[in-house]
Amino acid sequence: MDTQPAPAHASSAFTADTVSVVFGGTSGIGRAMADALRARPGRVVVAGRSTDLDIADPAAVEAFLATIGPVDHVVVTAGSQAPGGPVASLNLAAAKAAFDVKFWGAIAVARAAAGRLRPGGTLTLTSGFLARRATPGTFVKTAMNAAIEAGAKVLARELAPLRINVVSPGLTDTEAYDGMAPAARDAMLTRAASTLPAGRAGRPQDIAAGYLFVIDNPFVTGAVIDIDGGALIQ
Repeated sequence: MDTQPAPAHASSAFTADTVSVVFGGTSGIGRAMADALRARPGRVVVAGRSTDLDIADPAAVEAFLATIGPVDHVVVTAGSQAPGGPVASLNLAAAKAAFDVKFWGAIAVARAAAGRLRPGGTLTLTSGFLARRATPGTFVKTAMNAAIEAGAKVLARELAPLRINVVSPGLTDTEAYDGMAPAARDAMLTRAASTLPAGRAGRPQDIAAGYLFVIDNPFVTGAVIDIDGGALIQ
């Protein structure tokens, strides 16, 4: 029988000197994650469109992180507007622009952060449930998210013992749908919730809990954490 005492909860590892950076942390899931981190000791830095950081610009990402210095945890939630529709009629320029932000932007962060993460540090990326659900008309989202999930597993090997993980959200009620008429938005969320085993759409705080899990658990790396209300088992 293992009589060793249980380790203290990993959140206790956060001190006044802990530095966390959230890319995409000014809205939606990223803002919920930044708020969750602010409830712990340490410094939280956010970056996003509203802070004029273009994550698709590797030089800008490098310069931004250089101003911060050593960091402990980096979370990338920045997304992109991906064109939909059949591949035969796909706008390739728009598709490449979406990749530049979500996929190559995440890789730019990984490159810049790799040499700045302290021992025990974490990098957590964001994909989406379409990475593993073949849905006609979603080629770009599927390809981007699948690339992030596959790439993160390679990064987890290359950057070990730093821990690299991915959180994969499902439908989440965020500002991403602010462009819809309120009635249409409510109807869309209600209709989607009725098809999910969880019976509701996700909330940003639900997804933030997943990032905290992979940060806190020292035995998790190279993992994809699905927080999708059961979308992948429909």
